[in-house]
Amino acid sequence: MTKPTGSFVAMITPFNRDGSIDFGGFRTLLDFQERNGTSAVLIMGSTGEVSMLSQEERHKVVEETMKFKTGGMQFFYGCTGNNTQTTIDYVQHAAAAGADGTIIAAPAYICAPEADIEQFFFNVAEASDIPVGIYNNPPRVTTDLSAEAILRLAQHPNIVVNKESTGRVGQAAKLAAGNPDMSLMCCDSPNLGLVVPTMSLGGHGTANMSGNIIPAEMAVISKPWESFEDSENFKNMWLDMLPMLHFTYSAINPVPVKSLMRAVGLPAGDLRRPLTGLQGAALQRGLDILRELGLADKYGFTLAAAAE
Repeated sequence: MTKPTGSFVAMITPFNRDGSIDFGGFRTLLDFQERNGTSAVLIMGSTGEVSMLSQEERHKVVEETMKFKTGGMQFFYGCTGNNTQTTIDYVQHAAAAGADGTIIAAPAYICAPEADIEQFFFNVAEASDIPVGIYNNPPRVTTDLSAEAILRLAQHPNIVVNKESTGRVGQAAKLAAGNPDMSLMCCDSPNLGLVVPTMSLGGHGTANMSGNIIPAEMAVISKPWESFEDSENFKNMWLDMLPMLHFTYSAINPVPVKSLMRAVGLPAGDLRRPLTGLQGAALQRGLDILRELGLADKYGFTLAAAAE
């Protein structure tokens, strides 16, 4: 079971003007990621507005985006359903399409206790023919896994990665000390504060969404430390990119990053209702950061597109 490392970007789902999924846009965005050092992508994570996609759309996204796979990046898919069996069905559909793996979180809204969700992950992993990643995301789903539960889950051979989004910085140390046979990754939010301890204690990368707009920079931040040079590159890039990271987390994900992508001419489209994009001063702040950090010139972004 392959374990992802480096920059694992949770991609947006691009939409056409009529609200349908923009598969041509998906191809462009996947190429953008591959050209800029991304190791793996998560398609239809929370950044991809997966909870607002229909079952038919979810199946079609897997089938169509797999056609764009070149072998340069791993393709993982968000397969969380609203119960165990639905989740297994999504995982098996992704596996049949040739996916490299799946990421699952606790089903939303039910606020299940830890023991139930631990068993949920085990049940899905047991039914999966592809690598499974677990996403500990209490801000979205309420259920919060302890380090002890995650280390128990790591003993399953199909569970290969943990993405941590808890606010407990000490959890990074507990997981690293447990030396599990899985990739230890974390959310790139500067507010949660997990990236520095995770990477400095031997983490394998970040499962991030800021890479949608700054993929090359997130590749540097997410490179596992193998030398002093890696740690220095991390420190410098992390500090340089803090303004952008704070911007991408300035509102609920994926509102800031998708709004900014659309403004600079990347295929993104609108957010699916009821979410709406940033406008005015809130969006201008992101554009200013791109200009100030030299990112607009680096990536050839068209800042004038923000007026559309």
